[in-house]
Amino acid sequence: MLERLIAYLDSVKARDPAPRSRWEVLLYPGVWAMAYHRIAHWLFEAQLFFLARLINHWSRMVTGIDIHPGAKIGRNFFIDHGFSVIGETAEIGDNVTMYQCVTLGGTNPTNGKGGKRHPTIADNVIIGSGAQVIGPITVGNRARIGANAVVTDDVPEGATMVGLKARSTLVPAEDWIKEFIPYGTPCDDPCEPSRDCIEKLEAELKSLKDEIAALRAEREPDQRSGTDD
Repeated sequence: MLERLIAYLDSVKARDPAPRSRWEVLLYPGVWAMAYHRIAHWLFEAQLFFLARLINHWSRMVTGIDIHPGAKIGRNFFIDHGFSVIGETAEIGDNVTMYQCVTLGGTNPTNGKGGKRHPTIADNVIIGSGAQVIGPITVGNRARIGANAVVTDDVPEGATMVGLKARSTLVPAEDWIKEFIPYGTPCDDPCEPSRDCIEKLEAELKSLKDEIAALRAEREPDQRSGTDD
């Protein structure tokens, strides 16, 4: 048990340069939220639903993180900073990193039955701050969800998703073999706008404005033509 705790704390420290020791990691709200969730999930599996919810409610007040007791979470799950929501039927693999203000939300079933309605997150996934992953979709192994992305479709293994509605940036497969990329979106990803791209867009916009101005000038009647006849 102690070895597993030390391994978990070390895994968090490896992904976050801020703490100077394991003792600091023990103060992280995400670590406490996971500790409370392990207890709540055990009670939930034993069908002690009220007690499970009670632990969940206390954890939410103390940590600012709302993890439903029914959620299934693997090893070394790290929530950095907190203020996130994880739904009942969510499933999370090993070594997943999730930043602040993330929602693993569910869809509202039209038949009134619960069922699977929250995402399944595979191993080694990174979810950036503010991302919303909605519905019974699957996020593939080592995928990255960029900050503020809204994901409602399955994410292929190793893909980087950005935007609203999220789309893949088509990062080459060799790039996602990297051990860890903070916030899910490295600076050199193609989703980052370059100066050349911005300049091209500005030039195209100016060209379009000139064309529109020329067309308007052709359509306007010649004000002087009436005086010449």
